[in-house]
Parts: sequence; structure tokens; C-alpha cells
Amino acid sequence: MQDDLVQKLKSDPNYHELVRVRSRFGWALTGMMLLVYYGYILLIAFDKEFLATRIGDGVMTWGMPAGLFVIVFTVLITGVYVRRANKQFDDLTQAIQKRVQA
Repeated sequence: MQDDLVQKLKSDPNYHELVRVRSRFGWALTGMMLLVYYGYILLIAFDKEFLATRIGDGVMTWGMPAGLFVIVFTVLITGVYVRRANKQFDDLTQAIQKRVQA
């Protein structure tokens, strides 16, 4: 019984589309996150003077907004993924379930 279900699932074109779209989107977001995070780490490693430069006449340096940007960016791309998953990915999953269970 399980083998029949697996074969139905593997033969469903919506399943292949879901895997393709979700994988591509996940890798794109992963690449963006790696770029931002490692960019920040490389900035810390190779340009400490820039991060230590004060903004205006205050005591805040460029390191604070740069670090905050990394955190906010992480939250934002998580939200982007969840939003897309709740719309497109869930619709495809429901279509797959309907077709496979029929």
C-alpha cells in the first residue's frame, strides 16, 4: 500500500514542481543569507576601522547598524519564506494530496 502511494506521489507533476520551486527558492534565500552574514564577518575581519567609525557626533559606530541589519535581514527573509510557503507551497501540497488520495 505504501509503495503504491509513493509511486503516485513520484508520478505527480505537482510534486515535481513543488520540489523544484521550493528548492530553488530555498537556495536563493540561503545564498542571500550567506552573503549578508559572511559579508558582515569579512567586514569585521578586514575593515575594523570602518566599523569603529562614529556616526555623526554621537557615540554610535557603524558596527551597530551593520549588526542590526544582519539581524533584521534574517527576520525579513524568514518572513518572506513563510509568506510564500503559506501561499504557493501549501496550495501545491493540497493539490498533490487531492490527486494522490483519489
